[in-house]
Amino acid sequence: MTMGPVDFLILAIIVLVVGGASFYIIRAKKNGQRCIGCPDSKTCSGNCASCCGCQKSNEESEK
Repeated sequence: MTMGPVDFLILAIIVLVVGGASFYIIRAKKNGQRCIGCPDSKTCSGNCASCCGCQKSNEESEK
């Protein structure tokens, strides 16, 4: 069983998505963000559940 052009295209897309996500996480951590995706991530104490932005999003998701 050999890989055709479509298989290589799908593999390349998966590699790009995983690589892009990894790059984003590494860059965010180097910039000092503790809770990636939280609007208060640079001022966060490290406990993401206690961030103002995280508390607001958690309250909205519970409704």
